[in-house]
Amino acid sequence: MKRLNVKWLLVGYDFIILTAVHMLLMFFYESANPITRNELIIQIATASVCIFSARFVGGIYRQIWRYGGVQCYIRLAVADGCGFLLNYTLHRLMPFQQVLGSFLLAIACMNLLACLIMRMMYRYAYKGANKKNQKGRFLNKLLWVFSGFTLQSEAREETNKVRIAIVGAGRVGVTLAEELLNNSAAAYVPCCFVDIKSEKAGREVHGIPVFLENEDVFEHLREHGVQEIVFALPNLPNGKRKELFESYLNEGYRIKAYDYPVMQTADGKRQLREFDVEELLFREPVKMADAKTEAYYRDKTILITGGGGSIGSELCRQLAKMQPRKIVLVDIYENGAYDVQQELRMFYGDTLDLQVEIASITNRRAMERVMKAHTPQIVINAAAHKHVPLMENNCIEAVENNVFGTAVLVDLCEEYGVERFMMVSTDKAVNPTNVMGATKRMCEMIVQSASTSGKVKYSATRFGNVLGSAGSVIPLFKKQIANGGPVTITDKRIIRYFMTIPEAAQLVLQSGAMANNGELFVLDMGQPVKILDLAISMIQLAGVPGIEIVETGLRPGEKLYEELLVKTEELDKTENAMIFIERDTACSQKEIAEKLALLRDACRTEDDKLVRETLKKVVPTFRAPEIVNGSANEDLATNRDEDVAVAT
Repeated sequence: MKRLNVKWLLVGYDFIILTAVHMLLMFFYESANPITRNELIIQIATASVCIFSARFVGGIYRQIWRYGGVQCYIRLAVADGCGFLLNYTLHRLMPFQQVLGSFLLAIACMNLLACLIMRMMYRYAYKGANKKNQKGRFLNKLLWVFSGFTLQSEAREETNKVRIAIVGAGRVGVTLAEELLNNSAAAYVPCCFVDIKSEKAGREVHGIPVFLENEDVFEHLREHGVQEIVFALPNLPNGKRKELFESYLNEGYRIKAYDYPVMQTADGKRQLREFDVEELLFREPVKMADAKTEAYYRDKTILITGGGGSIGSELCRQLAKMQPRKIVLVDIYENGAYDVQQELRMFYGDTLDLQVEIASITNRRAMERVMKAHTPQIVINAAAHKHVPLMENNCIEAVENNVFGTAVLVDLCEEYGVERFMMVSTDKAVNPTNVMGATKRMCEMIVQSASTSGKVKYSATRFGNVLGSAGSVIPLFKKQIANGGPVTITDKRIIRYFMTIPEAAQLVLQSGAMANNGELFVLDMGQPVKILDLAISMIQLAGVPGIEIVETGLRPGEKLYEELLVKTEELDKTENAMIFIERDTACSQKEIAEKLALLRDACRTEDDKLVRETLKKVVPTFRAPEIVNGSANEDLATNRDEDVAVAT
């Protein structure tokens, strides 16, 4: 049957209802106030003009009533109220027999009630027509009467849809259920809700039962043929969320998420999506940027080395929001710098002054040219070689880039009158057991020493592993799982602290803004994560059982337990409860010069072994672990548990 224009069909139904109401009420009022046929026709015409004019002005016939909610019905009631007032006024002004006001009010009320009932029946019939049962077929015929076309071709076949249980019968979960029920093309069908609140158990939402989260819930899920679980609990504490996640995962259910606060879309809209692996850490995102921090960077020229890398690029994104005068992105890798440049141009256009310079921080002449051209007020050094195993075999390059590159930047900052120098450091600089960590510790020493005699304000910021950064463990696990395994971990006992890239960038920016001079900032990273548990959860989440986890042994220089913060009595608090300052005695300029001279002479020999030994001399805390049969010596690798503490 050819579809008719539903809007005009609805207008026709409403006119029939209005006429029927007039005819019905006429019998009740005729004895008290008899009217002729012509007067009745005039009354119907006048009421129609007033009511339909108000409805068209109010956009009543532009609404899709099959999805209509309370706001749609309220709008209809308001429009009809305006129509009644207009009709009443016209009857008092027109030169024919006066009609009782109670009669006009009764007509308006009964007409509104009948229209509301008709629309509610239509909405209910539309939903019922989408269900494959006898009741649905009856309602489908009823809907044909109301709408003038059949929905047989739109009926959903639940057998072709994924049956889901929504964990959370609150506002977010109900919104998801409504979206799925109202979308005949949806790939999912909600079968039940699961909620932790007992007062909701045993009730229904849109005809969907609500079950209590307890030991019997899995029996209910099996009875309803649930295939996947959707978490719709954005405000649930992380401890409880982790408990629920593990219980459903252990029962073999695939898990999706809806409207999590950690990983929303860029425009803030909700979405039904795969449970993001970063959420397996079940930690609250740390929000550190504030108005004071933004004010500090506003209208400043800021130079960022390593600006095309994971941390450097995020620093550019965060700073772009703070209305700087200019951002100077410096990187030796042109592809990364180009990607960031295009991304920021797309978002900010000409409103952001972004300059890209391709140069190495070890090239003094190149960096001097950059400093002359842009005269930055703030320099953030995020450029570094950071891959632990690679730097073990490329010790000279690690020293050249990390140590001497930092020394070049410090000298140029003093020479060109930079206001503040901020260095990005790492937890691996604490009692380092590898070349990369030792070079970063040497960088911290250079910066702290410069703060004792230079004009520039210096600070360094230290944090742990960054989720999603180049070379991090999660992207590696994802690739290994996608390839069918095995998933490789160096040691089943290994634990790490994690934070997101935006958190790391915010930490650097806020700590730099609050720095006075010479501080070494560290962050309380919360609870550490066991890498083995992370790997198991990722395999289960991917729905690919049977993937083997292979232990390969600790790599050269790798620790079992990273030391993020030293003992709490050696830390000072800041205005941010998550940021601390480590107490450390700065080396003199003479000591730093001697250490740099030793490293420079060692690098000239091009002997990696000699450079490593020299690095041990200049960084007293550097303790390279012994390698026995491909695995680090246990005593050195663990660095003694009693030395590892987290600030509280």
